[in-house]
Parts: sequence; structure tokens; C-alpha cells
Amino acid sequence: MERIIADRTSKIDASGIRKVFALAASLKDPINFSIGQPDFDVPEPLKEEAIKAIRAGQNKYSQTAGDAVLKKRIAEQIKNEFGWSEPAILITSGVSGGLLLAFLALVNPDDEVIIPDPYFVIYKHVINMLGGRCVFVDSYPDFELPVEKIADAITNKTKMIILNSPCNPTGVVYSEEQIKRLAEIAAEKDILIMTDEIYEKFCYDGQCPSIADYFEKTLLLRGFSKSYAMTGWRLAYMAASESLKNVIEEMTKIQQYTFVCAPTPFQKAAIAALDYEISDLVDAYRRKRDLLYDGLKDKFELVKPGGAFYAFVKAPGGSGSNFVEKAIANNVLVIPGNVFSEKDTHFRISYATSDDKIEQGVEILRSLA
Repeated sequence: MERIIADRTSKIDASGIRKVFALAASLKDPINFSIGQPDFDVPEPLKEEAIKAIRAGQNKYSQTAGDAVLKKRIAEQIKNEFGWSEPAILITSGVSGGLLLAFLALVNPDDEVIIPDPYFVIYKHVINMLGGRCVFVDSYPDFELPVEKIADAITNKTKMIILNSPCNPTGVVYSEEQIKRLAEIAAEKDILIMTDEIYEKFCYDGQCPSIADYFEKTLLLRGFSKSYAMTGWRLAYMAASESLKNVIEEMTKIQQYTFVCAPTPFQKAAIAALDYEISDLVDAYRRKRDLLYDGLKDKFELVKPGGAFYAFVKAPGGSGSNFVEKAIANNVLVIPGNVFSEKDTHFRISYATSDDKIEQGVEILRSLA
């Protein structure tokens, strides 16, 4: 009984986020800049589609790979967008579920995975649990895609490169020029790229280019959670070109013995979501972005976010963790940057909240600067 817990659990460090919530436990009505989910609800027509599916008895397992109609619709969209002739599609339980399946299917012990730093938290911890090695490539201070640094980091152990644009936690959108250059490097070295595009609809200053446009050996992850506020519905998809069909097949096999399938009634609602227009919601978030950025830019060092709903702000005094403690003591919840990075120099703001809360939070943060 001495070693009842598996050794792999020691590879996960949840202390950063736990510390924030421990500090926040006694706060009343805090200004919550910590939660990475939309402040709007699932649009009513999409709720009705889910309710209709439930009432019609669509409550059993779907096929492991997903609802046939939903898969067909997604495949058509991917074919039209990227020109892939026969896209392989897997419906997953959220992008997080898709990431887990992909890492299980691809990462062996000692495989190297190249990740720009800062990064979404799940990449590091799941790769470490599987015995892989994260190779972090510094993108400070502007958080642009560090293409040449990535090229220098490639070795004969490199299994894949992970992209996340628009990025969590920085909100940065990688440029078309950067994406094209990385595609050339990946093609030359024959390296798989996985692109996490969960925030692809939240682009504020033009289109968000995708590496899937320029490189066929790409695993594309997109989802419904952020765009339609379906975070609790756990629904996303992985798409790949014909050349990576075998990866999708292996992920599907693993899904059979883990998630079984994504939630069936919500898959039915997702068919309608594919045609649902959210430009008004994106416009509202562009205004929130501007409200936050304009309020902080003369007091803090930060890059203007081009997408998603995050800002990654340099902490006065140099320590993100110390500044977060001060912010929480003043009723503002933010997340220390070392949750998303090998450095502890910044803090993350999620501006997925009301305009009033943004204005209140900005005023308090300015006073702390």
C-alpha cells in the first residue's frame, strides 16, 4: 500500500491554479479575469436543437468516431477550406479530449515535442505523463511564432510541433508569413504539426491563417466550446488529410476504450452550429479586447491580443506570482504566467466577462501598477 499512487501523477503540477483559487476562496463577488470561457450562454436555437435531440431519443452512444451527418458536414467544410481531398474526421469530447487521444496515439517515451512558450497548460502535463519530452521554444517578449528557433530545436527525436493560434494565454495570432515558413521547415524535416485552433473564430484584426492551408501533414483541432459557449458540452473534432488517416484511425481506436464517443445529443446540436452566425458575438469580444488593452497599455507592458480572449501582461516588479497575490488581495482574479510558461514574469487576464467588470478590473490593476 506504500505506493498506491502511480508515479506518472507526479508529472502533473496543479499548484499554480490551486494557489489562485485558494487565495480567492474568501472573496465576495470578485472581478473574475481567470476563467477561460465565454460570458454569454449557448445561443437559444442551438439549445433547442440539443433539447429536440434529447426528446427524440438521441441519447444513446453514437458511432465511436462520431455522428455520421456531423462528420460529413465537417469533412465538406475542411475540404472546401483546405483542399484536402478526403479528410479524416474524429468527433472528440472537447479539444482537451482530442489532445489526449492524439498524444496517446503518437508520443512514445523520450519522443520530443516542440512547443512555443507560453503554451496551453495541458500540452506539457500530458506529454510528461506519457514519458515524452517537451522542448519549449521561447517566444518572449512579443510572443510571435519563433520559427527559426523551432527549426534549431528539431532533432532526430522530434515527433511533432504544436501550434496554438489564436493563442492561450497570449491572444497572439501568428502571421501568414510565419505560418508559411514553418510549413516549409516541417516539410523539409518531415515533421508532424498539430494545430490547436479552438479560438479560430475569435479573430479581431483580419483572418487567422492556418498551417493546414500550407502543410498536409497537419492534425487540425477545432471545437464548439468557445465559439458557442458549449464548454460544458465537451464537443470538438480532429481533422487530418488522407496522408494522416492512420493517425485518426488509431485515435478512434483509443477513443473506443476511453471516452467511447462524444455526447450524442450535443453532436446533433453541433450540426446546426456549423451554420450559426456568431459575428455579433465576436464583435462584442473585439470591443472587450479594446476596452482592456486601451485601459492597461500605458501602465503595463503587454502585446495587443489579435484573437481569443486573453491578454498576457508583464508583471510590475518582475514576478507574476507576487503580482497575482496583490491582485487577488484587491479582489481581482488573474492567473500567474508560470502556469502557462517556464517563466514567472507575466500574468494572464481573461476578458471573457462583462464590460463593467473589465472597467472595474482595469481601474484596480492600474492602481497596483
